Amino acid sequence: MWFKHLHLYRLHGAPELDSSALASALDTHAAKPLGNADARRLGWTAPAGRLSGGQLLHEIQGHRLISALRQERLLPASVVKEEVDEKVADIEASEGRKVTRKEKTALKEQVTEALLPRAFVRSQKVDVWWDTRRHLIGINASSRTRAEDILDLLRETLGSLKATPISSQTLPIRAMTTWLGDPASRPSDLKLGDQVELKAKGDDGVLRARQVDLDSDEIQQLLESGRQASKLAISLEGRLSFVLHDDLALKSLRFGDALIEEADHADDGDDALARLETDFILMAQALSDDVTRLLEWLGGETQREPAAQQEA
Repeated sequence: MWFKHLHLYRLHGAPELDSSALASALDTHAAKPLGNADARRLGWTAPAGRLSGGQLLHEIQGHRLISALRQERLLPASVVKEEVDEKVADIEASEGRKVTRKEKTALKEQVTEALLPRAFVRSQKVDVWWDTRRHLIGINASSRTRAEDILDLLRETLGSLKATPISSQTLPIRAMTTWLGDPASRPSDLKLGDQVELKAKGDDGVLRARQVDLDSDEIQQLLESGRQASKLAISLEGRLSFVLHDDLALKSLRFGDALIEEADHADDGDDALARLETDFILMAQALSDDVTRLLEWLGGETQREPAAQQEA
């Protein structure tokens, strides 16, 4: 259940909910099968699937694990267009006139409604880590847009939730560029990986490099030409490695061998549910510590008041 990506949010005056109250709120917004006319639906699902008997919340030592299920019907635009074009051609041939844009729009809606029940359904589970002690939420989503969708579902579930994306005093792009260009500036327990994205200030676009020596002369020359690091692969003491993005998203998370071995050797009695909870608490504790350390390297966290649209 180890997270692959992490979008971080700071909670402001988070509601005081015990486990039973939160579980009850989640249940009222639990995922349900898509109806024939539904294009997509988002609701809460059991993090452990059927193993947990429908348990929507796991809370261990102040760390909460919840999961959202995103369901959407896959109806290719090309299929809809082909069907609409055929209907337009039939009307124009039989009535001897051009079909108006308004009529085409109506036909498209009719075709979509008719085809939707037969479309394939794609489901995606998105895990959420809630650190109640540090007032932090981390969402395991591949994009910021998907993470915001889950956060909106949580706001709807709780009635109100003030949260803002984590931000730092030092801009990540500035810190990453400094670490890349000046080895002496790097914290002692920070190691560079082998992946970087360099942005130019002008119109020279973006340069992406993988499996390269980031201390090479070629990389240094690119920095001297004015490029800045917008993504940088780093690791923290071998416990956690990731690609840091300029919006403070952590992508391609990889947890250290020692942490994985600790989880493997835990006494869970081959209980799959116990194993999930063991993996989660070890992961959550590591993330809490390393996110705190990362923010310290970036000059501390910026204190922001949530905007009105981020509240409820």
